[in-house]
Amino acid sequence: MSDVIKLPSYKEQSDSVRSRFEALHKRPVKLKIEGLSKTFHTSKGSVNVLNSINLDIYRREFVSVIGPSGCGKSTLIRMLAGLETLSGGRFLLNDKEVSGPSADRGMVFQGYTLFPWLTVKNNVMFGLEVNGRSGTAVEQEALQWIDLVGLSRFADAYPNQLSGGMKQRVAIARALANQPEVLFMDEPFGALDPHTRSQMQAYLLQIWKNVDVTIMFVTHDLDEAIYLSDRILVLKANPGEIQEFIEVPVPRPRTPEQFLSPEFLAVKQHLEELIHPQTEDEDEPSELPMVRMTNSDDVVE
Repeated sequence: MSDVIKLPSYKEQSDSVRSRFEALHKRPVKLKIEGLSKTFHTSKGSVNVLNSINLDIYRREFVSVIGPSGCGKSTLIRMLAGLETLSGGRFLLNDKEVSGPSADRGMVFQGYTLFPWLTVKNNVMFGLEVNGRSGTAVEQEALQWIDLVGLSRFADAYPNQLSGGMKQRVAIARALANQPEVLFMDEPFGALDPHTRSQMQAYLLQIWKNVDVTIMFVTHDLDEAIYLSDRILVLKANPGEIQEFIEVPVPRPRTPEQFLSPEFLAVKQHLEELIHPQTEDEDEPSELPMVRMTNSDDVVE
């Protein structure tokens, strides 16, 4: 990929991109993370999964988290959602230190996590009812969120009557129904086929545009991270630490056609170099040991 242009510097970015990031940095800090660390204790010893994570995330920002397997991506957002205890450090929401799960932070997992015995409407209402709300107002509010994710015709359907992408839209509606300040998403589209995944990415950008929410999104897919994000947090493993926090110089609104733009390809190349650095030993593909398990005359290329 040596023919791909370099990641543009701040001065080389378009006026619209520079203006977007100048406006972003003028917004209030929604989530402040200070010295966050996580150590798991096992029978074989302690494993330092995350070490001294420090960053600020701004209001209505879309941040993706990427990195090699085992770098602590999912652990990080689970800690911020209150689903994992901290081993060190702290985080603040709107300048107030928080811990444990709360309605001000929502979570969407890779699995659909819907209740199969409840309709779409009742699944979305559950998120409201669990916080002590009830009555016809809750039903009307649930229907508004269902309409937002484009599933009004399926309000009375059950999860087993929905496609994978539709189930995940219900999960997003349920998470947003409590109007969280921050929505954490742990590889929510990882189980979907490529076409549905592409549709869900477009749906998510439409939803994010219309809802006052900050999103932190874990993914292994570099195209997905670039397409969705304002900034991309790159973690390295053993222990999980911040390697780089990249501003995405691809103009918004985003379209699938931008996947082949010079800016998009430059960011992707840079991310690949960070996550999968090439060593001298990797210049040539290694040969596998020759163990023939077919007839010697049966040759294929």
